[in-house]
Amino acid sequence: MPRDVTALPDLVNANARLVHRGRFLTATVRLDVGSDAYLIAIDKGRIAELRKAPFVMPSWTFGLSAPADSWERFWQAVPPPGYHDLFALLRRGDLTLSGNLQPFMANLLYIKDVMASLRSPKESVR
Repeated sequence: MPRDVTALPDLVNANARLVHRGRFLTATVRLDVGSDAYLIAIDKGRIAELRKAPFVMPSWTFGLSAPADSWERFWQAVPPPGYHDLFALLRRGDLTLSGNLQPFMANLLYIKDVMASLRSPKESVR
């Protein structure tokens, strides 16, 4: 069953610990799930806006792109080996990072937990 990426704002913004962890990040993230593209506007750890393509002249700080089936495995409650972490997806060659990677790396745990928030609640944030 495909995950509803549009649920991210509610999942992230309802998690005070996660918002606090991302408090130093204000950026726009492009997320590509197969052929579906999203722009996620993050303002001090809160997701201010999530828009699904098509976009008119989009601009983003950094991007994460992977095939839909890779994201689906990543979003399983207990992901299989090789799909459990963003860097595991990167190592497999499934994930492509683009744009300015400094904010991504500086807020790595926050970004990992935002992306994992579509897993079952007990798996989202440590």
